[in-house]
Amino acid sequence: MPAAIAPTEIGRHLPERGLCWISACSADSQVFREGLAGLSRPDLTFTGIFVPGLNRPSYMLETGAAVTTFFMLPEFSGSGRVAFLPLCYRDIRLWLAENPPRAALVMCAPPDADGRCSLGPVTDFLADIWERIPTLIAHVNREMPATLGTPGIPFERFDAVVDAPQALPEFDPGVDDTALRIARHAETVIPDGATLQAGIGRVPEAVLRALTGKRGLAIHSGLIGDSALHLLRAGALRPRNPITAGVAIGTKALYDAVSGPEFRFRPPSFTHDIATLAGIERFVAINSAIEVDLDGQAHAEATPGGFVSGPGGASDFAAGARRLDGLRIVVLPSTAAKGKISRIVHARNATGPVSLGRFDIDLVITEHGIADLRGKSHAARRTALIGIADPAHRDGLAAS
Repeated sequence: MPAAIAPTEIGRHLPERGLCWISACSADSQVFREGLAGLSRPDLTFTGIFVPGLNRPSYMLETGAAVTTFFMLPEFSGSGRVAFLPLCYRDIRLWLAENPPRAALVMCAPPDADGRCSLGPVTDFLADIWERIPTLIAHVNREMPATLGTPGIPFERFDAVVDAPQALPEFDPGVDDTALRIARHAETVIPDGATLQAGIGRVPEAVLRALTGKRGLAIHSGLIGDSALHLLRAGALRPRNPITAGVAIGTKALYDAVSGPEFRFRPPSFTHDIATLAGIERFVAINSAIEVDLDGQAHAEATPGGFVSGPGGASDFAAGARRLDGLRIVVLPSTAAKGKISRIVHARNATGPVSLGRFDIDLVITEHGIADLRGKSHAARRTALIGIADPAHRDGLAAS
């Protein structure tokens, strides 16, 4: 049986060196933060799926450890001990297979009747790799809901356990008028019976919330927010297997619901698998961007101040949606900085790398309308995208 320990004893159970996975997303643990405080561990490298705006993982760097991250966060900017790997989800899987962690710090639910601890609403890469990790340390959190879809980790497999209640961190991006206008446009092109994937953020959440009048929908996504609960309660989702996801990040209302039979939580080897996605009819991928250039390419990872995110799973879902009769949608406000900066830009002025190429996008939607890029020449794409830019910026885009 695992040793019952206090948070301050966590350091004694970590290996002398190597890669250490740590729970994040909505399983961000105060226990692990407390347990690592004051430690000097320059021999370790921490990794996980850290969400900008939700997780604050600078405490890992305070131990002297290195960090390998797949999403850039402000807390990591400028640190020489942070390695940013800009990998899509299928490539993260390959990297972890080649670089298996030696230890994992895992938040989980208490053991069920079969002695397994559910990973709750954060069934991420750990669910695919835990069996190959020699040292597992658990934060058993009685406030974490047990979820269906993936067997948990056997309690006896843990080396040490800290039992401590903790509310899950909540996140609600809110909805503004611009997001609502974008959502109303998107609602016109999403059919009944569609299976939906949506990225994180205000606009994708608003789009899903606008679909409560649809019927027969399903969700298959790496991430869900409270919009999934809105659709479920509105009767917009099909009765059989309505929601499949890897991670839930939202409010307490969502966390209270995810243990229900309507939700299935699966690891990226299923949620982001191209073959799985290719077999889903009427699959609609909805992702946001920071900018879209006039060639029809989306830029979603950087601002003029530097990287603020990573590739994530958008390209995986775009590749899957391309196989059948899917639809790949990019949504974004037309401007930033209170209208001063256009987010529809010339390719030469775009910030950061291309996150979704011109072969990965069917529709671009702003509050000013829909640019359908399918089957269009470069000139026609340019015209369509200028047509959904903010009116104040259209002449400048057309003239240069």
